[in-house]
Amino acid sequence: MDYPTIEQIRTNRARLGELVRTTPVWQWQGLDIDASVGAETQVWLKLELFQHTGSFKPRGALTVMLDLDPEELQRGVTAVSAGNHAIAVAYAAQLLGTTAKVVMPKSANPFRVARCRAYGAMVELVDDVQQAFARVQQIQEEEGRIFVHPYEGPLTALGTATVGLEFAEQAPDLDAVIIPIGGGGLCAGMACAFKQLQPGCQVIGVEPAGADTMHRSFLAGAPQAIDRVRTIADSLGAPYALPYSFELCRTFVDELVLIEDLAMQQAMGLLFNSMKLAVEPAGAAATAALCGPLRKRLHGKRVGVIVCGANIDLATFARQAEA
Repeated sequence: MDYPTIEQIRTNRARLGELVRTTPVWQWQGLDIDASVGAETQVWLKLELFQHTGSFKPRGALTVMLDLDPEELQRGVTAVSAGNHAIAVAYAAQLLGTTAKVVMPKSANPFRVARCRAYGAMVELVDDVQQAFARVQQIQEEEGRIFVHPYEGPLTALGTATVGLEFAEQAPDLDAVIIPIGGGGLCAGMACAFKQLQPGCQVIGVEPAGADTMHRSFLAGAPQAIDRVRTIADSLGAPYALPYSFELCRTFVDELVLIEDLAMQQAMGLLFNSMKLAVEPAGAAATAALCGPLRKRLHGKRVGVIVCGANIDLATFARQAEA
């Protein structure tokens, strides 16, 4: 299959310029992480929670929208999301001088809904993610808006690959990198970049047990769906996998692991207590995998972990991180 080359990824990163931040990488050291994974394991955090809008999502949204011609851009954009992607599309629309209408499930965190509106987006709330995708299709047909997909397509992967490009250059010679999977857009792009820049680095994707679409897809050899999302990590709650991101993950991801919600909650607490980072469950997923199913196997290794998002209100964070 066609996939982004390093040259294309670098060109896209240059095109994005100052519209996105080159987020820092930090070596995680101290008593807490030593107790969790062993002092011999070196852990490098890619702090993508410091990206504009609080997650990695602007990289993909802007890559898609910068490719629109002026007439398409003028028609406006639409998106479906539990939060982070909707916020990113609203941000990108404001930056590029167009309008955004985003559809979100009623269960979406009110903090995220408010963020979307603060960036100027029109927000529609529907019963669930499946209804949200159907409503977005209506908006496309009725209003002519361009759909900016949350995780599928070559341009989205080209955008998320810039995270991998930065991380691989900021933290050389990693033995493994751990990447959360929702629909697979982040993991697809990052894995593609890492395997080209650090071929010996093992790429491990992590999913919540209650939203295991990529696991099911890998087993079946084709994109699969789940009947319902059952995880507190709504940012990782994709109802189905799609062909491009699935194939890119299957090409470049070495292994998938599953984690429970409780593990993400405990990782939220660990990141806060040790690093003073207040992250959403999805932002703690890679840490949860390292401290859980991957701890023994990666003992003594150089491990990259992405902290991919932090769009959560204080009350919800306090409740979930107390687990």
